[in-house]
Amino acid sequence: MTEDWFSLFYEHMFFPLLNIVGILMTVLMTAALLIWVERRMVAILQDRVGPNRIGPLGVGQLLADTIKMFFKEDWIPSFADKGVFVIAPAIVMAVALLGFIVVPITPSIGVVDLNIGILYIMAITSLGVYSILLAGYSSANKYALIGGIRAAAQTIAYEVYMGLSLMGVVMLAGSFNLREIVNAQADMWFIIPQCLGFLIFTIAAFAETHRAPFNLPEAEQELTQGFHTEYSGMKFGMFYIGEYAGVVLASALITTLFLGGWHGPFLPPIVWFVGKTVLLILFFILVGSILPRPRYDQLMAFGWKVMLPLSLLNMLITAAIILW
Repeated sequence: MTEDWFSLFYEHMFFPLLNIVGILMTVLMTAALLIWVERRMVAILQDRVGPNRIGPLGVGQLLADTIKMFFKEDWIPSFADKGVFVIAPAIVMAVALLGFIVVPITPSIGVVDLNIGILYIMAITSLGVYSILLAGYSSANKYALIGGIRAAAQTIAYEVYMGLSLMGVVMLAGSFNLREIVNAQADMWFIIPQCLGFLIFTIAAFAETHRAPFNLPEAEQELTQGFHTEYSGMKFGMFYIGEYAGVVLASALITTLFLGGWHGPFLPPIVWFVGKTVLLILFFILVGSILPRPRYDQLMAFGWKVMLPLSLLNMLITAAIILW
């Protein structure tokens, strides 16, 4: 009787809780570490020194910046809408972390399996635009407001292409469940039959996470810092970490949807999933370091004139091949 109770407790309470805490802490630590990784990687690419004073390879700079952020004055402008101003950074953090609920890491690691996993991802990531729009509005600053409006238009537009690019994956797997999509790639990763969908989804992911070269909502040359111009201290830190957590989520989704998830020969499943995700994160940093930022009108025109037709074409060709 005692053994049955213990096994039930472990299976239904302890192991799921361990999964949730483990995934949450891993994502937060990875997002924080990426600040140092990006600085070192960009410095190497641009033939600069980068962080090198505190600790080996300057890794202690991350700890120093974290301590500074905790003790920096958390200032709220007197002209801001204080309630909305405070809650906006929390939304971007929550959205990035909630997306990992349906991402299957390995056959045994994951929080929950939803039959509508892809729809959940599209719905939860679309909420991130509210954080940026509310931050721009509540700051009562013209640069912040323009950044928020840019973010709203950019996110809404590129979410359309992101969703359409996944329809080919859904048709091939016959399911919206992310774990079933990974299992459907046991023999062949979807990046091969869905190379166009992979390209569209990856470009849309750059726009969704507002990473360079698509960081137009926070373009410092034009808008000083865009939607978080008036933010400081931990509130600014939440925006900063939330952006990197979004990059981790986007990389994990690309791994799950197009690169076979945990599938791979010889090595344990967790090694394959983490390895693919890390390579994609480094790819995000690399692209942002070498490509110039387009004008905002060029970004939107590229979306509606190029990305939309390509995503529709990919969906129609995939459907025609399946029917044939």
